[in-house]
Amino acid sequence: MSEKKQHLTVGVTGMTCAACSTRVEKVLNKLEGVEAQVNLTTEKANVSYDPDDVSFQDISAKIEKLGYGVQTDTAEFDIFGMTCAACSARIEKVLNKQEGIKQASVNLTTESASVEYNNGLIEEADIIASIQKLGYDAKEKADKQEKQTDKQRQLKQMQMKLAISVLLSAPLIMTMFVHLADMSIPAIFMNPWFQFALATPVQFVVGWQFYIGAYKNLRNGGANMDVLVALGTSAAYFYSLYEAMRTVGNPDYMPHLYFETSAILITLILLGKYMETGAKSKTTLAISKLLNLQTKQARVIRDGQESLIPVEEVIVGDRLVVKPGEKIPVDGIVVKGRTAVDESMITGESMPVEKEEKAQFIGSTINKNGTVEMEATKVGKDTALASIIKAVEDAQGSKAPIQRLADVISGYFVPIVVGIALFTFIVWISVVQPGNFEPALVAAIAVLVIACPCALGLATPTSIMVGTGKAAESGILFKGGEHLERTHQLDAIIFDKTGTLTKGKPEVTDFTGDQKTLQLLASAEKGSEHPLAEAIVSFAANKEIELIDVEAFSAIPGYGIRAMVAGNQVLVGTRKLMKENNIHFSHTEADLTTFEKDGKTAMLIAVNGEIRGIVAVADTIKDTAAEAVRQLKAQNLQVIMLTGDNERTAKAIANQVGIDQVIAQVLPEQKAEKVKEIQLQGKKTAMVGDGINDAPALAAADIGIAIGTGTEIAIEAADVTILGGELLLIPKAIKLSHATIKNIRQNLFWAFAYNSAGIPIAAIGLLAPWIAGGAMALSSVSVVTNSLRLKRVKI
Repeated sequence: MSEKKQHLTVGVTGMTCAACSTRVEKVLNKLEGVEAQVNLTTEKANVSYDPDDVSFQDISAKIEKLGYGVQTDTAEFDIFGMTCAACSARIEKVLNKQEGIKQASVNLTTESASVEYNNGLIEEADIIASIQKLGYDAKEKADKQEKQTDKQRQLKQMQMKLAISVLLSAPLIMTMFVHLADMSIPAIFMNPWFQFALATPVQFVVGWQFYIGAYKNLRNGGANMDVLVALGTSAAYFYSLYEAMRTVGNPDYMPHLYFETSAILITLILLGKYMETGAKSKTTLAISKLLNLQTKQARVIRDGQESLIPVEEVIVGDRLVVKPGEKIPVDGIVVKGRTAVDESMITGESMPVEKEEKAQFIGSTINKNGTVEMEATKVGKDTALASIIKAVEDAQGSKAPIQRLADVISGYFVPIVVGIALFTFIVWISVVQPGNFEPALVAAIAVLVIACPCALGLATPTSIMVGTGKAAESGILFKGGEHLERTHQLDAIIFDKTGTLTKGKPEVTDFTGDQKTLQLLASAEKGSEHPLAEAIVSFAANKEIELIDVEAFSAIPGYGIRAMVAGNQVLVGTRKLMKENNIHFSHTEADLTTFEKDGKTAMLIAVNGEIRGIVAVADTIKDTAAEAVRQLKAQNLQVIMLTGDNERTAKAIANQVGIDQVIAQVLPEQKAEKVKEIQLQGKKTAMVGDGINDAPALAAADIGIAIGTGTEIAIEAADVTILGGELLLIPKAIKLSHATIKNIRQNLFWAFAYNSAGIPIAAIGLLAPWIAGGAMALSSVSVVTNSLRLKRVKI
């Protein structure tokens, strides 16, 4: 056994009994060089293993293959010094080989890394050291304000370098026109030592960053854009210096100089990088907008005194005062007062929402017209807005599966390009123009410069960032880039009924009595706690009916209620209740049957032994449900209702919204099975739900869509959250997914096409190096600009 034996403690989730822990222990002990003990109570596996035989990733994979989870920590880092996709691919590859790291994802666009690791084997300092060893720098993720300041500082430094480079390169550009247009310029411009004096600071001061980057990458066995730029510009510069030196003592010698090529290349590449950085900053606009929504101060009542404090100092349980026009500082509940709140920034709903005692407040929404007191229930990172910002950040930092292709190619691209450039040089100097060094060098430089994989690396993440940002602004939260990508593949949308297609709250839909009957009915029902009673009382309140005190009240379970109101005996309930009290109701049978066929709960109203009317109550459909279903069908999606309700009620609701296929009377635990049955038909499915009972089905579906007004468990289980319960956002989410994937494919096509076409054109000598440099810079800018077009897509 190796002396390098390591010890590891792994948290194992999902174990429910001794059989689970025994199974995990048994399987781990079968791995080569592993000794494991699994404790069910602590939910931990103590593992001793030989790193020559097995790794932490192998142990994690084995536990997860058994159906259990592995507890890990996640750290976020800002990374500095990446210049192209080869950089991000290399860092990611090295980190994923590190012992103790389960999964690392590096994003070139956000210049960040997310690392899932076991803190018993590796620490954050070790991860940073690994990144620094590769020639980059890293630090724990900064807050948004600090990162924005760093970005502004970086842009200013780039501006300064670019200005110097342009100033020194401008005279050299004039020498190109001598060759191209036979222009006449002052003789000093053609002097090789004058050109040398201008080009040298550009090459070794402004362009020093490329040498540093190339050295660090080559030292660690990698190659990136810096290698291509350093090789190409150095070849042009040093060949020109060699030619200049040949004029010493030989004033009649006409040197072939390419100082302008190296200087202009560096200038164009810096210009491209500057434009790219500026454009990339626009892709994070969604986060900035969300951050700007956060309120800065809160009016708190402590020890009977009202005072303004920073919102960061608010704690759960604090009593706060919110005046008209002010932002609600944190999430909470109304404890005193009544108002209307503009929640459009969260829900997208333009109409203000009425709030009274016990109503929920969402932090950073706007109090429109009433002074209220509230109790803070969620503060800091637990508020709804903070959760939304976190979800958008995670989605923008994650990778879509389509990006992996670009990452793999970028990792091999630079060495292949160097090989092609070398091959081009050999072919030119030995076959095309034997012994002629100059055209061979020019062709090789052009190949090196045109082939930079920047555009390839930016193609996917920029589109994902803009797409998820636009979605968030519309009230759609994708938990990751992979979910944004998969959404466009859907074949079927499965809807829960209650609280999803319907409002989830009974409302009076029909009433056949007079105003006096409604007054007696609502007064009688005021004493009941039944949801149907609440609907009746609310209906009367909207009609401005004044309620009367009830002299006696009793609920008759399964039948209805009996009450004495202002000397009148009131009975409300079923046919059976009326029969038992010898009240004739046959003349109302037709109306009762009609209401019941429509899925409504119909109740007879009797006053002093005589039928005075019918009240029908139902969970009504959401205003936009039918239109949302119509739009989904227009997108060629199969729409299905999946509910635990009885078939008659389910079909009545389905008919109203235009759903043809209904699966009714399904127990909560069976919902996930029904989703899987639809998947077995070869369909990619989305499940839309809002309740705890929907969580298993949301997790089982290819895409789980949670209604934001629903339970936290449902939202946690879902891949996409629709804020505010607006069903029209579902077809919009699918449309946006299609638009984003189309945008990514455009980016990838042009990035591949650019390199595929550019390399052979450069290799056969039809592309001057300075033109190649400009084209390379513009290709990156064009990819980012194309991604930004998503902001204008109508969904």
